[in-house]
Amino acid sequence: MPIEILILWLWVWIVTFLSTLVRATLGFGNALVAMPLLALILPIQIVTPLVALLAFIISLLILLKDWRLANFRTSGWLTFFSLLGIPVGLLLLKGAYDAEVKVFLALIVIGFSLYNLVDPARLSLKSDRSAFVFGFFAGILGSAYNTHGPPIVIYGTLRKWSPESFRATMQSYFLATGVLIISAHGMAGLITEEVFRYFLVSLPAAALAVVCGNRLNRSIPAGKFDRYVHWGLVCVGIMLLVRTLGR
Repeated sequence: MPIEILILWLWVWIVTFLSTLVRATLGFGNALVAMPLLALILPIQIVTPLVALLAFIISLLILLKDWRLANFRTSGWLTFFSLLGIPVGLLLLKGAYDAEVKVFLALIVIGFSLYNLVDPARLSLKSDRSAFVFGFFAGILGSAYNTHGPPIVIYGTLRKWSPESFRATMQSYFLATGVLIISAHGMAGLITEEVFRYFLVSLPAAALAVVCGNRLNRSIPAGKFDRYVHWGLVCVGIMLLVRTLGR
């Protein structure tokens, strides 16, 4: 096998491990880590469906172990309201404000997280009555810009879920929406033999990272978990801002 192919597969393996470790530990963030790093060496037509397949498997692996910790009622409502937001996002996608909306989203995520890092006790939600707002906007942002995660993460932090419940509930939401995303990629002909080959190469890295992430997640004290999530959201916002303004 040529050395170039080995180096390529090694890079895919390393990126998959690191991005999955972030997702398995905090419950989100793998796509914003994996997409730009994989796109350095692979066409975006391969990277996008590959990351979608990996995200689905990560959610499945986590839920197979921790499904009892997930709040399926809440994730079900979030998924339902996300479906309602998808048509709005598709209309938004046809507009001319792609960069402006992404910058606005990044600033909201960064501002919200920094505020909570300074004054973490003030903002909270006592019930799921606001799920429709966060789910709806997640559907809009997901269908228009493939960034449906931040509104759901913000919702979970406001509901003050425990670290284990936060991660498991997030995966149940991502698993449901992942089915829709993969189906769309399949109908568009994006899941090719080459994509599936990279997917198979990446699976051992993803599985190992999930095991490591499980241990890291359980080692984080509940009082510090929210702070780690908010710092993760700050990083997500900064990466989204840099990617948008750098185009």
